[in-house]
Amino acid sequence: MRSLALRNLLHDRIRFVVTLTGIVFSVVLSAIQLGLFVGFTRATSDVIRHSGADVWVMSRGVGNLENGVEIPEVRAYQVQAVDGVASVQSHLVAFGNWKRPDGAQEGCLLIGLELGGLMGQPWNLVAGSLADLARPDAVIVDELYRVKLGVTHLGQLLEIRGHRVRVVGFTRGIRTFTTAPPMFTSVERAQDYAGLRSDQAMYLLVKGTPGVDPEALAARIEATVPDVTALSTAAWSQKQQDYWMFGTGAGITVLIAAGLGLLVGVVVVAQTIYAATVDHIREYGTLKAMGATNGYIYRVIIRQATISGLIGYAIAIAIATVVSRGSLAGTTAIIIPAPLAVGLFALTMGMCIGASMVSINKVTRIDPAMVFKG
Repeated sequence: MRSLALRNLLHDRIRFVVTLTGIVFSVVLSAIQLGLFVGFTRATSDVIRHSGADVWVMSRGVGNLENGVEIPEVRAYQVQAVDGVASVQSHLVAFGNWKRPDGAQEGCLLIGLELGGLMGQPWNLVAGSLADLARPDAVIVDELYRVKLGVTHLGQLLEIRGHRVRVVGFTRGIRTFTTAPPMFTSVERAQDYAGLRSDQAMYLLVKGTPGVDPEALAARIEATVPDVTALSTAAWSQKQQDYWMFGTGAGITVLIAAGLGLLVGVVVVAQTIYAATVDHIREYGTLKAMGATNGYIYRVIIRQATISGLIGYAIAIAIATVVSRGSLAGTTAIIIPAPLAVGLFALTMGMCIGASMVSINKVTRIDPAMVFKG
């Protein structure tokens, strides 16, 4: 059966190439679109997921990380007094205005952290050190945005909102969904750059005592401290992702594009397999005249679709992997994790086998006597 299916495919190699092209196009398009979705989703919540905090505390009503509301310093003392809280750090996330060397303005995302603390620190540091943030006017930026920010070297002096800043370090691969480059500095300097008072922050990062459940701790804080919302890091990360990917409609757009890619693939593959089946209709009639059952012929057609799917998927995932790795050097990452690759494989095989069902209906009506007619 495998030999017959393969011979049918290779009998018309041009048609086989067209079939593979449709599958590859569909899978590559879907992989890239879904990879963009994963990349965007991770970018929206990277700052939260890498914070090292168990619980985030914010002013009531805050819907996403970038649009926080000032929280008074007294809330930190109130949170610290809650049973199960080991430590509390002030944290700030706010938009700022970066002035390039040529005078142009660029938006940036200020991330202010408490120096010497263990939460909210930058990660993937490739140049400089965290200790350098203690220097006057120090900031750490991500190297992916060096051109956009006009940064050429460590120690370079620039401006944020009229304040002088010095680049003391580079991170690698810290992206934001808003395209505003992330910029780490001390919480005190971030307050100046964002125009906040020294007793104001945007968030409180909370570390629980060993063994405490973050969800339970968040509920306890919210019930004890007035006018705040407390969320575990996992819950806050999910809320952030849902806001940017679904609340703004951006994620739906990407998912629709991926679905259209699969739809195109199904149409192309179904049409090609159907045409190949019709071209061999007399041969299938001969098989039936020789005693072959419909079930046997069905399996041959499905085997053809399976072979096409396997080859097409292998080519497509190789192309998508190359594109994914290349994207990591830019500000828009296409990430294809193993579960996504496995899911695409299942979709590809389902698409090909489903498309073969269209042509099977034609075979059902074959009259074996047709092979004896002129």
